[in-house]
Amino acid sequence: MFDTMTSTKILGAVCGSLLVFLLGSWAASALYATGGGHGDHAEQAYVIDTGASEDAGGAEEEVDFDALLAAADPSKGERLFRQCAACHSVEPGKNSTGPSLAGIVGRDKGAAPGFNYSGAMAAAEGAWIPADIDHFIANPKGFVPGTTMSYAGMKKPADRADLIAYLQGIGG
Repeated sequence: MFDTMTSTKILGAVCGSLLVFLLGSWAASALYATGGGHGDHAEQAYVIDTGASEDAGGAEEEVDFDALLAAADPSKGERLFRQCAACHSVEPGKNSTGPSLAGIVGRDKGAAPGFNYSGAMAAAEGAWIPADIDHFIANPKGFVPGTTMSYAGMKKPADRADLIAYLQGIGG
């Protein structure tokens, strides 16, 4: 086995190696910093005009939802409903993880018979109109903060309109 002096040397060598790597890392980050360390002295040398304005990238295009809904295809909505079918049913009164969506259009929010809603959804007021369903499907937690629905949202407005057109055709 090792004596005390040998184990002390091994421990010192390991600590010394780690110190060398640490100092090397600090030196490298100081030499090759990418954080714009030029202060106020850095100026743009030239500008290339691409024809696009700087603020055009972040703005979302406003969509006429009523026109989308009027042109919506319920058969496409039925295919899109497969995403929802993991938690929802279209059979009246058949609740699952989520409430039955039969007759959702025009029904009061948080009022599916026999379903135990979260406090946030139970407190939501008004009836489900197509525009509200659109906003909810796009961003459930943004439309009803505190909802327990764990769905990230359907991004395409045309897909949401197709799904709502399908749901409108399902009676309750």
